[in-house]
Amino acid sequence: MNRFTLSVSAAIARVTESALGPYQSAMIRIGFSATWLLFLLREFTHRGELYGPDSPWGWELARQLIDTNGAFTLLLWSDGRGWFEAVYALALLSSAALLVGWRTRTMSVLFMVGVLSLQNRSVFMGDGGDNVVHLMAIYLVFTRCGRVWSLDARRERRAADARARGERVTDRVGPVLWGVLGFALVVLTATGGFHSAWTVPALLWAVWSGLGLWWVVGRRARSAEPRILLDVIGNILHNSALVVIMAEACLIYATAGWYKVQGSRWQDGTAVYYPLQLDYFSPWPLLGDLLTSSGTMVLLVTYGTVIVQVAFPFTLFNRRVKNVLLAVMMLEHAAIAVILGLPFFSLAMIATDAVFLPTSFLRRLGGWAARARARLFSPEGRATVPQPRAPENPRPTHVGFEA
Repeated sequence: MNRFTLSVSAAIARVTESALGPYQSAMIRIGFSATWLLFLLREFTHRGELYGPDSPWGWELARQLIDTNGAFTLLLWSDGRGWFEAVYALALLSSAALLVGWRTRTMSVLFMVGVLSLQNRSVFMGDGGDNVVHLMAIYLVFTRCGRVWSLDARRERRAADARARGERVTDRVGPVLWGVLGFALVVLTATGGFHSAWTVPALLWAVWSGLGLWWVVGRRARSAEPRILLDVIGNILHNSALVVIMAEACLIYATAGWYKVQGSRWQDGTAVYYPLQLDYFSPWPLLGDLLTSSGTMVLLVTYGTVIVQVAFPFTLFNRRVKNVLLAVMMLEHAAIAVILGLPFFSLAMIATDAVFLPTSFLRRLGGWAARARARLFSPEGRATVPQPRAPENPRPTHVGFEA
């Protein structure tokens, strides 16, 4: 075999044998679920005006739009307040469960359902970050984002320890949850409650059927081959989704940067000045005045924003330069959150950037968080916490409802 063939074989083996980027996918899961959860909690008192029966974009208008574009939302099944409150509660609970990594596979699907249902009900609500959350909620369904930093990972470790001691491990919650969601799918499909194109309902049925098949194979298969095959399919879907997320992030920055290059205000270095003069983007007027008081500062921030956004996709070929620009972009988004008053847009973009963070840094970050949690909750106020490691070739899990 020549060198090219060996390289291709090694690449195929790497893509199929393991779910790559376990820490990066966990950061994306935590980042986007936290962003959406915080947004829903902040707007809880205004939820009816944003997405519910009190919205200026009425139920009939939403129905006419959905009939035209075929977007997915559960809120067109009924225009009653009770149904709206149930969907809003579903969005809140699924976001919280996904954040802590409980039944991650199922919660990623419910998280997507909640995001699409609310956002597609009132398409004119949002600040740009909602578009990113919208896309990432779909991509997360295909990832195995609960391999680390999750309750699923802890439960799987405990189950493995119990099996090693010869104990029998039984999962009762997974089958019950699978049955309840299957019943809901049957009802919605039979009553025409989806009111959308076939894409999202087909995805929901495919995921539900796949989880059931995974459970049956894990319990009934007499050999390891079926489980290995399903694990390979899961790894391919996960790794493909990560590539799509990275490409999406690069596309966002590249298009934003090149569009800015064409603007006259970005060309003359004054573009940053004008948003800071608007009351809507000035929650802290003193900070805005401090930044715009220096023409040199405005010029540097304007040109620096364009340069970083245009250059970032090309820096992926150099790890050190990429990490520097990544830190700059995250700091920039943090500044946007404070100075322009766009916290959820900034959190969504920081969560997207997290897919490019180095694994070594994320593992150290996880270790720091674990030690801080141990000191906070330990009776002695101190604890030695081992730093978790994601196995390079993880064993196929036997718990198919959250893998």
